[in-house]
Amino acid sequence: MAGSIVDMHLHTTRGASDSMLDPEDLIAEANRIGLTGVNITEHDRMWEAWDLDPFRKAHPETFVSNGMEVSTDMGHILAVGLRGYEGGIRRLERLREVADQQGAFLIVAHPFRHFFDPVHFKRQGKEPFTLTPEEAAKLPVFQMVDAVEVLNGCNTPRENYFALQVAKVLGKPGTGGSDAHSNQGIGYFSAEFDEVIENPQHFLRLLHRGAFHPVRGLPQGELENFWDAPPPEEVLA
Repeated sequence: MAGSIVDMHLHTTRGASDSMLDPEDLIAEANRIGLTGVNITEHDRMWEAWDLDPFRKAHPETFVSNGMEVSTDMGHILAVGLRGYEGGIRRLERLREVADQQGAFLIVAHPFRHFFDPVHFKRQGKEPFTLTPEEAAKLPVFQMVDAVEVLNGCNTPRENYFALQVAKVLGKPGTGGSDAHSNQGIGYFSAEFDEVIENPQHFLRLLHRGAFHPVRGLPQGELENFWDAPPPEEVLA
């Protein structure tokens, strides 16, 4: 392995009410399976410095990124590099402005979750989702982000693969994250970086350069670059 492998989407008991994942258990599991970094993305908040700094010092073997999953008017957005929560960022247009001002990086999370469930849109009184990847790439949310989460541990293979196709149409990089809320699934999906991450500033530079690709299979010892993966069976059926 030439660079770092980071699970880009995680929630812990330190900042997510719906998570059962203790931060210490997160690090233990990350070390066990070979993750070298974790991007903690609590819901609409970030860890405070008095929690983050001692945690980082206690675990120097693991790169710990202090991200955030922001609930916006265009869906959930993973933000890396924000200084903290700011009023108004639940509007993606405003979040984009703040990210540009602070040099942050935005990733649209699980963009097609439930989109292929035949009753998902019916419950909302809408027609079923029928867009092609080329058509979906024109949706407003994709114009305001830097990357697309193409591997999410709570998605179906079809949802993930469609996100991958859209990312390729857009010419934007794809990330991978477990979206773990417990000890289960950590590192199942992640992102492999071209270089060993030295600090948060280096992490941001690599993100903006697109110096990474989505991977799967780390816990099984069979790391695979998802960017070049063939369609899953349910798509071919």
